[in-house]
Amino acid sequence: MAANLQQQRSINAQLRREMGIERMQVSEACALMMKYMLEHEEDDSLLSGFNGQKLNPFREKNSCSIL
Repeated sequence: MAANLQQQRSINAQLRREMGIERMQVSEACALMMKYMLEHEEDDSLLSGFNGQKLNPFREKNSCSIL
């Protein structure tokens, strides 16, 4: 019984915390994300590429020296 009461109090506290979270519509959130991406696209190496091959963390590593 006491464990159930403690569980209910925990759920109640979690719901109270979630109630305080500011909500926004999905369309508004998408518009904000698109605006952010457009403002920062020149800094995105995956869109614009890397200035040099050494800066590319996805480049092919050196081949095995045994081969």
